Amino acid sequence: MQSLSVSIKKSSLEILEDFKLYLEVERNLSSHTVKAYYTDLLDFLAWAGNNDPQILNHKNIRSYLAEMQTKKYTRTTVSRKIAAIRTFYRYLYRERLINANPADNIKSPRKIKSLPKFLSKSEVNTILDAFDLNSPSGFRDRTILELLYVSGMRISELCNLNFGNLNLEGNEITVFGKGGKERIVLINNNAKKFLNEYISKIRPQFNKDNILENSPIFLNNTGFRLQPRSVNRTLSNLVKKLKIQKDISPHTFRHSFATRLLENGADLRVVQELLGHASISNTQIYTHVSTERLKQAYVKAHPRAKYKSDESANNE
Repeated sequence: MQSLSVSIKKSSLEILEDFKLYLEVERNLSSHTVKAYYTDLLDFLAWAGNNDPQILNHKNIRSYLAEMQTKKYTRTTVSRKIAAIRTFYRYLYRERLINANPADNIKSPRKIKSLPKFLSKSEVNTILDAFDLNSPSGFRDRTILELLYVSGMRISELCNLNFGNLNLEGNEITVFGKGGKERIVLINNNAKKFLNEYISKIRPQFNKDNILENSPIFLNNTGFRLQPRSVNRTLSNLVKKLKIQKDISPHTFRHSFATRLLENGADLRVVQELLGHASISNTQIYTHVSTERLKQAYVKAHPRAKYKSDESANNE
């Protein structure tokens, strides 16, 4: 096999472009996933060099994965790269470009599920109250975090919102999640108040063009659609300024939304719908968060719980 410095064959790039179109049109995957898979496969094809992907076998793929292990990628990145290769070869097999799928028995590393980080109510209030509402960008950013916290939207979903997605009379917003799946999220009156004021008074300061159904709601300081990385950067800088000792991103507000709902008795299936999870197993991790908090409160409050064993407790 060739090194990464070898250019990719034109025929291989043509297959990759067809595969990219398949992901976008037939699989309807998010632009983020399509871009990640495409980049991962560029690396793979560069490694293959002059070898067509159709002639690679199971041993070749495993050799690539073994070399990839030396790059010190995270477990999540390795899993995604393997998923890209497996999906690519399933596509080649479906299109009858190969007679057998050499990636069939390639397994992803077992995922270590960590509990999602969430914010306490006081931490949420501290962050929200820190924005300068007299500044157009400050008011916009406060509105964004209000919406994230009360709706559970992903930041990408929020940044992709257009005016045609709003039904403010019903306190509803239509969002398009992973794979373009449509769902309704709900907002409270306080978030609606912020959003209405942003639309009527703040947004025109960024862009005075006529508003159409497909006009973006949230704009950056130059009048174009706001990007998730910009929101993440703003929040990160604010958290540092507030000296909050937590790794906080816009997604933390989504975690906090789900945790609050379950703590207050919401049905797991309802939370699944609001979050737009395809599988309820993705939602169930938030029940572990609540259980962990119960354990911590129990150990802290109950005198016997502080002992490691019944025997040591009996010796009290």
